[in-house]
Amino acid sequence: MKINQNYRNLKESYLFSDIARKVAAFASKYPEREILKMGIGDVTLPLAPAVVSAMEEAAREQGEKATFRGYGPEQGYPFLREAIRDYYKTFGVFLDADEIFVSDGAKSDLGNVLDLFGAENTVLIPDPVYPVYVDTNTMAGRKIVFAAANEQNGFLPMPDENIEADIIYICSPNNPTGAAYSVKQLRAWVEYANRRGAVILYDAAYESFVSEAGLARSIYEVEGARECAIEFCSFSKTAGFTGTRCGYTVVPFALEREGMNLHRMWLRRQTTKFNGVSYIVQRGAAAAFSSAGLEQIRQNISAYRANAKTICAALDGLKIWYTGGKNSPYVWLKCPGFSDSFAFFDYLLERAGVVGTPGGGFGRNGEGYFRLTAFADGATVQKACKKLQELFG
Repeated sequence: MKINQNYRNLKESYLFSDIARKVAAFASKYPEREILKMGIGDVTLPLAPAVVSAMEEAAREQGEKATFRGYGPEQGYPFLREAIRDYYKTFGVFLDADEIFVSDGAKSDLGNVLDLFGAENTVLIPDPVYPVYVDTNTMAGRKIVFAAANEQNGFLPMPDENIEADIIYICSPNNPTGAAYSVKQLRAWVEYANRRGAVILYDAAYESFVSEAGLARSIYEVEGARECAIEFCSFSKTAGFTGTRCGYTVVPFALEREGMNLHRMWLRRQTTKFNGVSYIVQRGAAAAFSSAGLEQIRQNISAYRANAKTICAALDGLKIWYTGGKNSPYVWLKCPGFSDSFAFFDYLLERAGVVGTPGGGFGRNGEGYFRLTAFADGATVQKACKKLQELFG
């Protein structure tokens, strides 16, 4: 038998696992010190009451013979797919419910969708980037090329006609930089992909944080995107489902390559390899898009936006360069006085007990930068900003 030798090309451990180990070691060494965690992008506010109520009712249904449900449809119950379809309509995107596939999260689908593509394809990934894009393609042995994101282009790289790519990753608002593409900028990527017969994998996990006019909530706001793009989204950041697990992927009927229809391929893949998301979770997810649920989850998003505003105000006062924050839960700052982002991580942890994410962990172009998350508790954000002001003021 043969082992997948591509695993030798992976970094020894996942970035956020490394951070967790460092923080645990610090806590063990200094048990009296307060640690202000603003590193991992996990939510801190509870599920909306409408979501909890719907899940409680669904659990009761599962306890009665008349309403009990066993295996559900692998692509998701119609009530949730229709709720997602109607949510898209609120920002001007019209989908067929059958183009929507429910999953246990965007991260899973971003890796699993690679089943549709040959290993010989070249993959274009922005740098810095969410590590899952790189690692999943490294596991498959694909050639990876990078689109440089930097201060000069606002951390929003545009198509380069000199680069040949078959699979293109775009995340907007971006993780880790918080930068968000406009509809006009995405049009250039859609035209580039359609000219070359490439497929865009569009990660829209943070679309609910977009507030500025002209910025995209979905790649399907661009004409021609249905012929070249698959979109991934999640309830994790929109509705606080990081521990509940539910997401969705849109594969348009019109997307075809080499005489094969990718919608039918994805349906075949899911019905073979995936048993679907639990009925209880799907009822909760649908409730998030009810009128009451939308109002409640928007209150939580507003609280996270307020945290981002607090972080940005502190950095403005310290004259530290940053991007993100306005249309994203992430603030991407230039390490003050440090060129090594991991050294800056250690400095902040030891001097202030503040935990962020070193930019170097997201790629070569992330070196010298640092990510702070607004998903932390409001009091934690206030304390961390005060610590930053004491260190760098």
